[in-house]
Amino acid sequence: MDIPTNEIVSTLSETFKVLGDPTKVKILYLLSKGELRVCDLSDLLRISQSAVSHQLRILRTLNLVKHVRKGKFVYYSLADEHVLKLIEMGIEHAKERVL
Repeated sequence: MDIPTNEIVSTLSETFKVLGDPTKVKILYLLSKGELRVCDLSDLLRISQSAVSHQLRILRTLNLVKHVRKGKFVYYSLADEHVLKLIEMGIEHAKERVL
């Protein structure tokens, strides 16, 4: 049986720590539905743009989200399909526990 390296386990642990924060989970969930700007996320979550930017910076550092500039706007999205699956599976698991 192969055991993941310490580096992989540490990276996964950091990801799960981030997912322990409700605001970050909400941001990831909203981004799972499509690209959004900081101001969009701020309005949807009813928190300041600076607070959203701070959360996005952490999520970008862990390669959970990415951004692209379109004209004068910056749009954020999930980094890849793995993050999308992680969010979808996590939401499904939580729904099973709640219902």
